[in-house]
Amino acid sequence: MTILILHGVNLNMFGKRDPKHYGTETLNDIDHQLNQLALELGVEVESFQTNHEGQMCERIHAAHTDATQAIVINAGAWTHYSYAIRDALAILTIPIIEVHMSNVHAREEFRHHSVFSPIVKGQICGFGVESYLLGLRAAASAIQISKT
Repeated sequence: MTILILHGVNLNMFGKRDPKHYGTETLNDIDHQLNQLALELGVEVESFQTNHEGQMCERIHAAHTDATQAIVINAGAWTHYSYAIRDALAILTIPIIEVHMSNVHAREEFRHHSVFSPIVKGQICGFGVESYLLGLRAAASAIQISKT
């Protein structure tokens, strides 16, 4: 099983950006924890981060034909307005789990809305790095369920 982890705009700055909301762990730290959990779950993960919306769309398009069986996505600010990424995700027929480190519903009003929520299997937010780990668990579970 291959699960694609997509990190969006500005998430390469984890560890430096607003520690109150995002903690002090870096993107490398998060990816390391995801790889450790993937071993336990018996899945493979591939992580991809970009600050360029078109590159994100192209990676999502590639997931349509490669071995990707589920996606865990934290699109950062794109979550709230990127119809291009939403449309790219909507092409897929695999489980998509949306994650956020902070509780987006307890923050600024513009963060309360996700353009992805109507097309994803579920959303996990507010648990810091654990949001990603819970998202990976949910994706692995969704793959198993779809096989039965």
